[in-house]
Formats: sequence, C-alpha cells, structure tokens
Amino acid sequence: MITMPDRARVAARGGRWATVACWLAGAPLAAWALVRLTGWERGPLVLAIAFTPYVAAVAPAVAVTALALRRRAPAVVAAVAALALIGAVAPRALPGDRPPADGPTLRLLTANLRLGSADAAALVDLIRARRVDVLTVQELTPALAAGLDRLGLATLLPHRSLSPEVGATGSGVYARHPLRDGGHRRNQGFFFTQAYATVKVPGAPPLRVESAHPAAPYAVDVVPDWWTDQRAQPHATPHGGLSVLAGDFNATLDHAALRDLIATGYTDAADAAGAGFAGTWGPCDGDPLPPVAIDHVLVDRRIAARSAGTFPVPGSDHRALLATLRLPAG
Repeated sequence: MITMPDRARVAARGGRWATVACWLAGAPLAAWALVRLTGWERGPLVLAIAFTPYVAAVAPAVAVTALALRRRAPAVVAAVAALALIGAVAPRALPGDRPPADGPTLRLLTANLRLGSADAAALVDLIRARRVDVLTVQELTPALAAGLDRLGLATLLPHRSLSPEVGATGSGVYARHPLRDGGHRRNQGFFFTQAYATVKVPGAPPLRVESAHPAAPYAVDVVPDWWTDQRAQPHATPHGGLSVLAGDFNATLDHAALRDLIATGYTDAADAAGAGFAGTWGPCDGDPLPPVAIDHVLVDRRIAARSAGTFPVPGSDHRALLATLRLPAG
C-alpha cells in the first residue's frame, strides 16, 4: 500500500523532473537566441545557426508547455527566446519597402550546378520559359558549359564571362545584354572562382554582376576557410556604381557574416520580396535535412526587388533562385 507520505515523495520527484525537463528545453533556446542576436557563431555553431527558422517555430511550444506545467521561470526564459527568434526571422515573409527605381526590369537567375552534373536541358528550358536576362552559375565545368551552348544557351544568353573548371570551382556570368570588364577571382578557402562582368542594360546604369561562391562550412575544421571567404566578398558601393552579388553563399540570413555583408549597402532580393523562407539547399538530392536558404541575390539598395522564387534543377543539390528586379533609370 502506498501511504500519503509515499505519494508526496513521488509527486515531488515528478515535479523535479518536470522542472528539469523544462529547463533542458528552455535553456538551449535562450542560448540559441543569444548566439543569433549577438552573431557569436563559431565552430559547430556556424553549421547549426542555419536552422534558426526551425528553432523559432518550435520555441513557442516550449514556452507554452512550461507554462502549462506551471514552471514559470523556464516558461519566461523560453518565451523571451521565442520572441527574439521570431522577431529575427519573421520579417522574411513580409515584403519590404522598395526604392523608387523606374528603369527597366531585369530577371536574374542563379544556380549551383553541382560539379557540372545539373541537367543542361532542364536549365536551358527554365531560362527560356522564365525569360532570364542574366544567369550566374557556380560549379560550372567545361563539359556542362559546352552542353548548355549546344542546347541553345548561346542564343538565349550570348554574352558571357566564364571560368569553367573540372570539379566544383568553376563559375560563370551569362547575359542577354552586352558585357564588359569580365573576369574572375579565386577565393582562398576552397579556391572557388567567382566570375564577374558589367552588364549594360538599355535604359539603366552599368550593372556589375558577380557569381558568389564562398567556402562551405560542412565541417568544423573548414569553418576558418568559410570565414575567410565570407569576409572577402565584395562590398556594395552605395555611392558608386550599381552591383549585384548572386550565387551560393553557403550562408543564411541568420549568419552574422552575411548580414554584415548586406549592411554595406545590399538588399537580399528574396527577403525584400517576402520570399526569404524559400529553401534552396537541403533535401534537394535526398539528404535528410530540412531546406535552408543559402543561395541569394544581393542587390544594390537602389534596385527594387519585385519578386523572387525557387525552381528545381535536376541533377543539382540546389534549387535555382530567380529574382525579378527593377533597375534605376540611367
């Protein structure tokens, strides 16, 4: 027979375990929010912080559960963390203010071609169907570049600045309009190249476009390379010429390095168009990962982002990202 003192001891033990469970759920949320808000992401935190939107989605449930269990202190901690995380990510679903750009419309597509294994026909069909004006590509190989031209890219986007290489290091910029000052630079992390050129769009000022591809932080020991490449990305020139940086950044808007780059005078086109949650990498090739947005089109703040969307590219582990932009007149 269980006596009243025995029941009290069991209840006390159950209460302690409930308290411990609430803290075990709430404390990591608080730590995550602190890292996200301060930008203190180092080592394995660089990989983890990419999944902040999913943590933000779970955080309110933790707060509500702790409150239902009458564990007020962990409930308050979880609620504050939830508010901080939701405040950081929620604006991506809302269109932002647009600058008064009144020049021509430009449709820019960026795509990681995964070691040149992307389906060339599907990519050309996408470019034709979406009337793409500028294409930036990463992991462009000589064989794929030749295949794209055979399938009609040479006619659709005849102007180009290419750096095709075997493996993952190649890149390219293709355009419907004439290019000048083309070339490429090589990152120091994984030695990915970043092709660039200036596009002369009729009715707009010259527009410098670069295909971005910093190192991927796939393991802790390569995070320093990731930081090196992120810091080497070209800053915006708000008091100079127009520029666009588009490609596989291997970073999300929750990474301080990318936010610092944007703060130099860029706007993330998908974020500005209210499509900032659209994942571009993760489960695209069967990996058991939730999708995250690591491909971006960063535009000069004088350029208006009208819309953005993602499209599958068979053979690639990324989805292509298309941004429709309104350029200033010039």
